Amino acid sequence: MNDDHQRIHHWLDEHRITEVECLIPDMTGQARGKIVPRHKYDPAAGLRLPEAVLTMTVTGDYPEQDFTPVADPDMRLAPDSTTLRIVPWAKEPTAQIIHDCQRFDGSWIELAPRNVLRRILSYYERDGLQPIVAPEIEFYLVEVEPDEDIPLKPPIGRTKRTEAGMQSFSIDAVNEYDDIFDVIYGWCEAQGLQLDTLIHEMGTAQMEINLDHGEPLALADQVFLFKRTVREAAIRHGMYATFMAKPMQGQPGSAMHIHQSVLERASGRNIFSQPDGTPSEAFFHFIGGLQTYLPAAMAFFAPYVNSYRRLSRYTAAPINLSWGYDNRTCGLRVPHSPAEARRVENRLAGVDVNPYLAIAASLACGYLGMRERLQPTPPLTGSAYEQPHQLPRHLDDAVERLLACTPLAELFGEHFLRTYAAIKEAEYREYFEVVSPWERRFLLLSV
Repeated sequence: MNDDHQRIHHWLDEHRITEVECLIPDMTGQARGKIVPRHKYDPAAGLRLPEAVLTMTVTGDYPEQDFTPVADPDMRLAPDSTTLRIVPWAKEPTAQIIHDCQRFDGSWIELAPRNVLRRILSYYERDGLQPIVAPEIEFYLVEVEPDEDIPLKPPIGRTKRTEAGMQSFSIDAVNEYDDIFDVIYGWCEAQGLQLDTLIHEMGTAQMEINLDHGEPLALADQVFLFKRTVREAAIRHGMYATFMAKPMQGQPGSAMHIHQSVLERASGRNIFSQPDGTPSEAFFHFIGGLQTYLPAAMAFFAPYVNSYRRLSRYTAAPINLSWGYDNRTCGLRVPHSPAEARRVENRLAGVDVNPYLAIAASLACGYLGMRERLQPTPPLTGSAYEQPHQLPRHLDDAVERLLACTPLAELFGEHFLRTYAAIKEAEYREYFEVVSPWERRFLLLSV
């Protein structure tokens, strides 16, 4: 037994754990895995799970083509001791630990989202660089409604009323849901999730919680666990928390903005700034890479048919690749900051993304820009909503662009890219079979 496994055993004993939730994030960002009694959990042996779990669609189906071996083999789940946490809502002392997906010879499974992010980070590491990210997570609280044909509504707050209109940045509107946020903050603290600020966003009962900046894999883990935590807290308070990109008609969509900077590993210096505090060439090349490759990577930032309802000039979401200093209408925003904190905010991602894949894709686009020394357009000072639409309009278009992008295939690996595209194509085909209420209402007797 190595030191890492001994640390896991010691932690489980110290916290008198009776059950262990062994988690992996799947391609949608959901938690898959097994729940194991403490006395049967052996971190050295690992667990087994079918490799095909990584090719499931959001509906639980699979692409027509097999992207894992036809024998449907198992993969080994190896615990990452840095992710060991308590499950604060469990009745019995329960641990959760994120596992890595490996073959039995110890090699990484290239379809696992955590491994995909590791692969992109390895390019930075090879060049002596360390990316830093900070996600901003928007979501809605909604009334419990089991019937999916009925539109969602905002929940009842402590005043026994629903919100009237939009309440951007309202303290009192946030306080309507004090009970649930007290629980969320307590549970996040118990799990070591580093929350920064809480604000009320534009939509009715739409909230935003920001995470402290840090290393990308650790932050992706925190987003993965945060979503699970918020959903659980909401259910226990008689409401739902939804991370759909556009859950309600007439309301803004929900995003996961990604702030990004890059440090020199040896010195810790932010390479986006020169010694005199002015922007560096790497800073402009990073933006140039985002502008060049984000359209091909949109299937990672808008992974579902619903995602594209958010990307409209009428919903305060980005529709193009303009960038600007402190310009929130742009898809790429550079906030005011000291030189050592200079960063680029990618505002394209919906909150429905898999955080591992969205962070990986954003960093991959920036990396290609630095490697190819791409130059961005001039910064925009006006409204980007008045500029032409430059992004894919629907999932089918996004998948087509992704498959045609050779540089992204090189970074992500051809096998992963084709598997991900097939999953998205399967989801789009299934959605396309559904006839909507709008079609029945306006076409049934009128055409």
